[in-house]
Order: sequence, then structure tokens, then C-alpha cells
Amino acid sequence: MAASRQIDSPAQPNSKIRLLDAALHIIRTKGYAATTVDDICHEAGVTKGSFFHHLKSKDDLALAAVAHWRAMTEGFFASAPYHKPQDPLDRLLGYVDFRAAILTGELPDYTCLLGTLIQETYDTHPVIRTACDQALSSHVAELTRDIEAAKQLYAPTASWTPESVGTFMQAVLQGSFIFAKARQGPEVATECIQHLRRYLQMLFPRPHPERSEKKNRTMSFTERYELNPADL
Repeated sequence: MAASRQIDSPAQPNSKIRLLDAALHIIRTKGYAATTVDDICHEAGVTKGSFFHHLKSKDDLALAAVAHWRAMTEGFFASAPYHKPQDPLDRLLGYVDFRAAILTGELPDYTCLLGTLIQETYDTHPVIRTACDQALSSHVAELTRDIEAAKQLYAPTASWTPESVGTFMQAVLQGSFIFAKARQGPEVATECIQHLRRYLQMLFPRPHPERSEKKNRTMSFTERYELNPADL
């Protein structure tokens, strides 16, 4: 999960919110290990005393930043326009298009705090890893509702689970951010997301209108006149 810096915190944020906003930007820019308390304080425009008034440690900051990120991104995606279509597949494809549309600005603006943290802390900071996993899983659960509805309409007999598709979608996005960092730009991420869109269209095959009409006309003709198709 990721979103650009266009996600806004409350107007005139207090010093803790400024610290958390600074953490979102600095950690995505430098990585967690390279980020220092001094970096955060400088970015937020607060003193170290203010930092330790609100937070016990850098790890405490990371956990608070994850919660802050989760609250902001949940609101951001909840208000996005891809929820409007009636067809759940259109909502899924709209979500993918929306993810491509927000690949704007500098790398820290559109890459994911959660993915960045997990890559660095999965072994050394299990509490941070768990918090990130819970946030990612929450986003997958939101997608799963539309995936389940689309499966019922377009692939009711498929053996895969909606949860596995939601996880796959996030895996594509997180992997695309890694390539964007490696290549220093969003173009490769955009290509990955376009391939994800094509995959979803194959996974949920919609009936072809012309083929359906032709089949219906043939069935109607043969059934109406009780003809054996082999005799036609």
C-alpha cells in the first residue's frame, strides 16, 4: 500500500503530527536504518525534547508512524472514485487505474512506508514487522470484498480464493516500488500495474457481447423450430 504526499494531515498539526509526517517522508527517502531522530526533528521543525515528550524511542516512532500511515491511507482510499461503479470488476480495475494515477512526484511520494519498513525490520524488529503486516492485511481485506463479488459474477467455479488475489495484487504493487527505486522513476511501476490490470481481465472473463448474441440467436432458432443442429 502506498500513496503520495497529497494525503493531508489535519490543518495546523501539533508537534506529534509533524513528527509523524516527517517520519513518513524521511523513512521512505532514506530507509529506516539510516533515519535518525535528528533527521526527524529537523524535518518536523521541533526539538529533541519535543520528540521525547511524545515518543520513547525511534522504534516507538516507527510504530506510531505505521498507525498514522494506516489511518491516513484508509481515508484516502475510502474516498477515491473507483468505488462508484456498480460492477465489482469495474471497481477492481478502477482501483488499479487509481494506483497508476498516483505514481506522481518523487520516489518517497508514491512508494510505501510499510514495504520499506518490512524490508529492513522483518527479522530484527518483529513488533514493527507485525504492525506493518496488519496494516497491509487490512488493505487486502478491503479489496477482497470486491474480488469476492467479481468472482461470483465472472468466475464462480475458479479454485483460487479472493484473499489470494488480493495478496497477489499487493505483491505486484510492492514489487513495482522496488523496481521504481532501482530505476529511479515510476515508469517500470506503471508497466507492472498495467500488466496487473490485464491479468485481472483474464482472471474475470466477461462474456463477449457479439458471441453471446450469436449463440442466443442460434439457440433461439433451433429451439423454436425443434431442429437438430446436425441437420443444419
